[in-house]
Parts: sequence; structure tokens; C-alpha cells
Amino acid sequence: MARTTTSRLAALAAGATAALVALTGCVAGEDAPAESGAADGGTTTVAIDWATYNPLSIVIRDQGWLEDAGYDVEWVQSLGSSAANEALRSGAIDFGSTAGSAALLARANGAPQQIVTVVAQPEWASIVTPAGSDITSVEQLQGRTVAAALGTDPYFFLVQSLEQAGLSIDDVTVENLAHADGWAALQGGSVDAWAGLDPITATAEAAGATILATDLSLNSYSVLNASQEVIERDPELVQTVVDLYEQAREWALANPDEMAQLLADAAAIDLSVAQVVIDEREGLDVSGVPGDALLDVLRPIGAIQVEIGDVASQDAIDAALDTLLAPQFAQTAVDAG
Repeated sequence: MARTTTSRLAALAAGATAALVALTGCVAGEDAPAESGAADGGTTTVAIDWATYNPLSIVIRDQGWLEDAGYDVEWVQSLGSSAANEALRSGAIDFGSTAGSAALLARANGAPQQIVTVVAQPEWASIVTPAGSDITSVEQLQGRTVAAALGTDPYFFLVQSLEQAGLSIDDVTVENLAHADGWAALQGGSVDAWAGLDPITATAEAAGATILATDLSLNSYSVLNASQEVIERDPELVQTVVDLYEQAREWALANPDEMAQLLADAAAIDLSVAQVVIDEREGLDVSGVPGDALLDVLRPIGAIQVEIGDVASQDAIDAALDTLLAPQFAQTAVDAG
């Protein structure tokens, strides 16, 4: 197994606790659905995350569509997939934004949550080296220290990139750091490389860092998860949220400049960097229905999760793959559109 500066469980729990920042809903927007579970006597309060790595969540939060639908909304910022998974597991949120790989990891380890819609197919994970680094290939990472947030797409991207280069995760020292902290460590010189996530990696590149490796085929999809409890208790709420995600997708694709500005404001990054993320890397123009394409990406990642000890057995991965998706909500939303 990889050498880490802390144990996996302690690091994930501590990172999740530090990452949760409760925020209130923003200015109400237009074009919200006319009917909702709130209007029909269902759930009236919803805890849902937003994340800079999930632009559609930023749109929904900014436009106030959930509030317009009659819900009292607790917006919670997720600073990474691990934090979102922990918040879902603890009941702090009903809906959480993660990479598909992180959703599989949580489900395989017994978390009662399912993927209800695909947000995007982004090329968001990459390995980054600082300006002036002597590292010019993944092979040269052998014996080096690499920052990565365990249980996230950049971490699994790192594992797969090393394997393609004839190395294993044991050939590097992994410093378990949240995405923003990984970039800070790279800038400070305490790590040799960083497996990072957009939009922070785009900011790093603009600041002179080098993208050492990137590969869309090794990135799992960006997804929205719902807790099993809310799916069973109030499927109409789940449908409303997924409907709004499709509405946000249409808005973002029709208004790329405005989408980039929202991302820039939310992530506190330059507009030019946000435009690169939205125009070149985010991959929002994809079906929201989770299905075989997502599972095909996740199967090899699941095998890696077993190999490195994050999941106890391949049987656990297979069972998770069989129950991970709840596509009916996104299918209804797509059909209605």
C-alpha cells in the first residue's frame, strides 16, 4: 500500500470535518418549476452541497431555483469528494457532489447513497509539477513526494498514470492533502508534484506550473449523489433536484460566458482561468442519465481500490456497481426536456 503521512481513515475524517462550510441560499432566480414536493406537503427543508468542481451546483445556488420551488435550503460547500461523501454518510447533507470514483468507493464501503445524475464528463484531474521542476515524465516521479487527496479522482488518476508508466503507488510517497492544500504544498516546495483538480489546476497552470500528465479516459465522471434515506423518503424532492440540474445544464451551455463568471466568482479565480475550465475541460454537454458509460470507467478504478486496500474485496466492488446508480430520476428529467 502507498506510504502516507497519516492513516487513510483519520485523514479522510479530519479533512471532511475541516471542509464543511455551511452557506445560505443566494438571490432568487427565474424559471423555477411550478410544482414541487414542498408544494405538495413533502420535504420542505433540504441540505445540498455546492462545489467549485460542480459548476451546475453553482448555477442552482446562484439562481435560487430550489428556494423558488418552496424549499428551505441549507447550502454546504464541499471542498472535495471525500468531504462530500463524509457529509452524506453523516447525514449533514442530502445531496453531494463527487467524482464517480469516490461515489463507488463510498458505496463499496457500505455508504447508503446512490448516483442520481451525471453532472459532467470533465478532464479535471492531472498531475502538476512546479515551474522549473526537473521532472518531465511520470516515470521520474519514482521516489518523489506527491500531494493528492485520498479517495478522489486525482488520486485514482495518479495511481493509473503510475501504472501506465510501469510504476505503482508504492513507488511514491503520497502526502494526503485536500486539493487547495496540495497546490499550496506544491508552491511551498514541500512536495515534488501534485495530483490536482480543476479549477485549481487551471489556476496553477496560469501561474506557471506545468501539467505533467492528463488523460480524459482516466477521469471518472462528475456526479451528484443522494442519500438512500432521501431517495426512499421523498423521491419527489430528488426528482425536483435532478430536474433543476438539467435546467442548469441547459443554462450553462447556452450562457458559457456567464457560467465562467459564476465559477470565477465562486472559486475566487481569474475569469480567464474559469473560461478555460468551462470551454475546454468541464464537459457539461453530456447525458445526465448515469448508465453503462459511467460503469465502464468505474470498473478498472474499482479494481485499483481493491488492490491498494481501500475496499476489502472485488465482491464488494461488484455489489456496489450493481446498486450504485439510480438513473430513473435523470431519465425522467431528460425525457421531459
